[in-house]
Amino acid sequence: MEYIEVHIAFKSTIPWMEIVITYLSNEGFESFTEKKKVLKAYIPKDNYKESQLVCLTEFKNHISDYSIQTIKDQNWNAEWEKHFDPVYVGDSLAILAPFHNQDITHQLKIIIQPQMSFGTGHHQTTWLASKRMLTLALKGAKVLDMGTGTGVLAILAEKLGAASIFAPDIDEWSYRNAIENCQLNNCSIVDVALGTHLLIANKQFDVIIANINKNVLLAQFEQYALSSIVGTKLLISGFFTTDINDLVLAAKKHGFIFEKEFSKDEWALLEFVKQ
Repeated sequence: MEYIEVHIAFKSTIPWMEIVITYLSNEGFESFTEKKKVLKAYIPKDNYKESQLVCLTEFKNHISDYSIQTIKDQNWNAEWEKHFDPVYVGDSLAILAPFHNQDITHQLKIIIQPQMSFGTGHHQTTWLASKRMLTLALKGAKVLDMGTGTGVLAILAEKLGAASIFAPDIDEWSYRNAIENCQLNNCSIVDVALGTHLLIANKQFDVIIANINKNVLLAQFEQYALSSIVGTKLLISGFFTTDINDLVLAAKKHGFIFEKEFSKDEWALLEFVKQ
């Protein structure tokens, strides 16, 4: 799959970069990288429309320039390798690429082959989800990693003792990358699948993890509820702290009781339990 990359240079980043990310997230952009005063936003080429960038015109006083290019599949690995640094989640977990030095003292180590899928641990929401998972009782649990991306959270669930992990994603790049990463980490119980949330119909889970985005979460809450039992833990992330109230209210309508809130750099993770 080819992606559109929008390269945006800001005159002032606070709060304008976060505002633009919010707008573009709502327009279907899937991932972002930030470096100093530059934001790069990514969306599948087939989903891109010029009208989705109207916010860049609205905020032109705070943006110095922007450009658009198509990122082909074969170009992405090299780009990731240039910028892919190890990620450490506390003292317990290290997320590394195969080309990193593997001599570390962390108890848990996950190897991720950089590809054009997201969820490497570098993004705040993946980091938040990883950190919270380290504290949950996952041993023996049936886990769903919805929108698995690189598979990093599914891999972590296996390392934490889950009994089974179902890891679907709608993107073929992500699907293939997750399979590769599961092989790199010698996973044996992660079931990676290609498809939508409809794949979880008639399945039930003890823990549901969905690190996606606000609009997708709102659309999928009903299916999460149908795939839950009393006491199922639901962790959702992929949105800003400003979206928390909307998501808490929507989850409540489907029988999920809000328990905890975590945040990092204005990105949020929410934890619920099914009543």
